[in-house]
Amino acid sequence: MAERPYIVGNWKMNGTRAMLSEARAIDRASQRYMKVEVALAPPFTLIHAVGREVEQIGVGAQDCHAEPDGAHTGDISATMALDAGAKFVILGHSERRENHDESDALIAKKMAAAFDAGLRVILCCGESAETREAGRAEEFVLGQLRASLPELTDPQQQLTVAYEPIWAIGTGKVPTAGDITAMHGAIRGVLKERYGADNAEAIRILYGGSVKADNAREILDLPDVDGALVGGASLTAENFLGIVLAAVEREDEAN
Repeated sequence: MAERPYIVGNWKMNGTRAMLSEARAIDRASQRYMKVEVALAPPFTLIHAVGREVEQIGVGAQDCHAEPDGAHTGDISATMALDAGAKFVILGHSERRENHDESDALIAKKMAAAFDAGLRVILCCGESAETREAGRAEEFVLGQLRASLPELTDPQQQLTVAYEPIWAIGTGKVPTAGDITAMHGAIRGVLKERYGADNAEAIRILYGGSVKADNAREILDLPDVDGALVGGASLTAENFLGIVLAAVEREDEAN
């Protein structure tokens, strides 16, 4: 059985110090909702500042370089992200894969660097609309996973997987309940292959792609959905906390 639900906000390339008030509001509310683990991944420029403002929620980075240091102008290493206050890093997001031509092999190297530095990883995977329409969604996503997942000493603590169909990110479109359930179940199967049944059941699989307060409960109620990776709706406390509350309600009813 996976841990308590994990609701993670990815601010992407949004946010200045003026948004610290949103992080504070999310943190204060989250202190009342201990049945759910809440985290934010602000841009690199705000990791330290957000970390100073919050007490309860986790703070992470949106990417890291595969090397620990060196002549890589403009890049940030996993060790630097950790030093700024990050506890986890999002890797393999479709926007990185597409806009920066990141391959599965590169993502695997970044994951190794993150684990060496002591960061947890949220590994993203997902298919395009064309791939789904061709009937190859599951084959494609599981291929991404198998090519990226490393050997781990403590998979339950080190790894989270996020399924984010590319065609659903920021579009308002959401896969059917059956499609989400099938993909999350298939992902769980790959985790069992790699890490064994006990570890696989404890690794959280998040859904991401146009998650909002009004659809979060329906998504979180699905089998093998252990939380959400939230984009645009995480930029304000009001919208993001609606998703957190949906996870709290699910936990209250389950227990």
